Amino acid sequence: MDSSLHLLLILLAAAVGVVVLFRLLHLPAMLGYLIVGIFIGPHALGWIPDAPETRHLAEFGVVFLMFSIGLEFSLAKLRAMQRLVFGLGTAQVGLTIGLVMLACLAFAMDWRAGLALGGILAMSSTAIVSKMLVERAELNAPHGQKIMGVLLFQDLAVVPLIIVIPALAQSGGDLSGTIAIAMFKAAIVLSALLIFGQKLLRPWFHLVAQQKSSELFMLNVLLFTLGMAWLTELSGLSLALGAFVAGMLISETEYRYQVEEDIKPFRDVLLGLFFVTIGMMLDIQAVLVGWGWILLLLLILLPFKALVVAVLVRVFGGSWGSALRTGIGLAQAGEFGFVLLTLAGGVSLLPSDVMQNVLAAMLISMLIAPFLIQYSEAIVRRFSPEEWVDRAMQMHQIAVQSMATKQHVIICGYGRSGQSLAKFLQAEGIGFIALDLDSRRVKEASEAGERVVYGDAAKHEVLQAAGLMRAKTLVITYDDKHSALKILHHVTKARPDLPVIVRTADDTNVDALKKAGATEVVAEVLEGSVMLASQALLMAGIPLSRVVRRVQEARAKRYSMFSGYLKTPQTEIGDDTEQMQPRFHNVMLSETHAAVGKRLGELKLEELNVEVNGVRRHNMLGNEPSKDMVLKAGDVLLLLGQPVTLDAAEKRLKEG
Repeated sequence: MDSSLHLLLILLAAAVGVVVLFRLLHLPAMLGYLIVGIFIGPHALGWIPDAPETRHLAEFGVVFLMFSIGLEFSLAKLRAMQRLVFGLGTAQVGLTIGLVMLACLAFAMDWRAGLALGGILAMSSTAIVSKMLVERAELNAPHGQKIMGVLLFQDLAVVPLIIVIPALAQSGGDLSGTIAIAMFKAAIVLSALLIFGQKLLRPWFHLVAQQKSSELFMLNVLLFTLGMAWLTELSGLSLALGAFVAGMLISETEYRYQVEEDIKPFRDVLLGLFFVTIGMMLDIQAVLVGWGWILLLLLILLPFKALVVAVLVRVFGGSWGSALRTGIGLAQAGEFGFVLLTLAGGVSLLPSDVMQNVLAAMLISMLIAPFLIQYSEAIVRRFSPEEWVDRAMQMHQIAVQSMATKQHVIICGYGRSGQSLAKFLQAEGIGFIALDLDSRRVKEASEAGERVVYGDAAKHEVLQAAGLMRAKTLVITYDDKHSALKILHHVTKARPDLPVIVRTADDTNVDALKKAGATEVVAEVLEGSVMLASQALLMAGIPLSRVVRRVQEARAKRYSMFSGYLKTPQTEIGDDTEQMQPRFHNVMLSETHAAVGKRLGELKLEELNVEVNGVRRHNMLGNEPSKDMVLKAGDVLLLLGQPVTLDAAEKRLKEG
């Protein structure tokens, strides 16, 4: 008992320490677990023995991984991306397996080992690639969509490979017949589980949920997942296949998201243990002996696999720039490659020396992957001369659209929020230019006569082409923190006086966005609750004028710009007096301006009926600044007043 506790403490201490380090370096935690396994395993420091019990426990990590993939399985998503998934994805997996098989035959290896090895090397890392795409705000870019489509097919391709690989290892008899029987058996079992499981699942989950016990619900999820895995193993198939089916069944119910949250701690802990055991398999001595083969495998995995993917993307109608980015993104090995490698090693389909070399090459490729993706832009521009031409043409098209406009609004994202904003701007006669990465949406909007162009707003040159230096306001209408932070970085560097409004789903990232330079952050949750409350008050018999006032007060507490408005007397607004209504205006101070070095109170802007609503300094907006505040060069003053008085206030700030 003491020995087991000692080993567990060593494992936990090493895992926590290394994973914290990898998090600080912004690398996937999975790589940290692999490194832990390499160093504490039997082939290095030898702190943890490679015991069968450890491997059996780690198998449950794969079970929950496949269960999570099943939960994310969506027929609607497949239909929407069917050309990428079943076209490009099928071609990538099929061609990679075929070429690896030919390479294995050239080195006098058995074709069955070649087929297994091809399936292993065809997989890419969903964890690494999806994380990098999100951080680089490229998930909705053309190459991002292609990468996610291929990754989705790879997840699906694991299911038949899990069935075929054990069948390949069976000696004697007709191999094609053995594989056909295995596939037939899998089809029968899966059909039975999907048909009868769906009918039994929903009523049973309803019954359990009615008990209103989170512990009982969690136990039920574990029972269902492991029970399905046990049934498929009993049928001669794998545990992982049953878990995948369990996830698929639950994904069609209303309990999907609750189950996903409940299962996450088990999945992450057991997956960590699985990757630790994978690292423990690596023999450093064998790696040193077989370094030449490992180098050859790396050449197959990285440049060769990237080239195969790039050529396929080009065949499917993508540009060379998009093709190369997709190839670089998918060049590394993946998590399911380890699953298949463990399966192939367990049935002795691959020799031990080949296992060691493949494992080492996969680990190295995954360590290199984040750096390759990070520098993919430089690589693409180096090897794709037409990328410069395409980028120049794109910038030219954006510049042509924005050239005739000034004091306009730049709309980043032309989805539902962007389109709604555009209608308000059009109604007020305010010019705008919208940037979007959905080519279909851009085409439809352009055909309708709207000023919408294709471009990534997170890129500095795109914002400049859209007239950043002439714009009056910039609005980020989509909920993507990483992309929004990039845009804010570019804006504050080039136009620190430009107001930027950011949309977000909730209040989670408000502080980070404001610190990065956002003038205001609009949280959908808050706006939804305000309108919900207003409707409830109206239905409760509260007078309309009081409800409107309550809404204004709620927004004033959240949005600083409304506070000054509420301090002014409210009157009915007609067309003839509209020009006299108070409005906001930004003034940025430079070193030559008269107000620099003076206290805010000395300027006596209140004499002009102008209120200083806020001062932005070093990207931080201070509301209702003190009159003793000394103004500095680079400060941006947010003024509230009538047009005539605002002009006078700006003149006083600049000329004294």
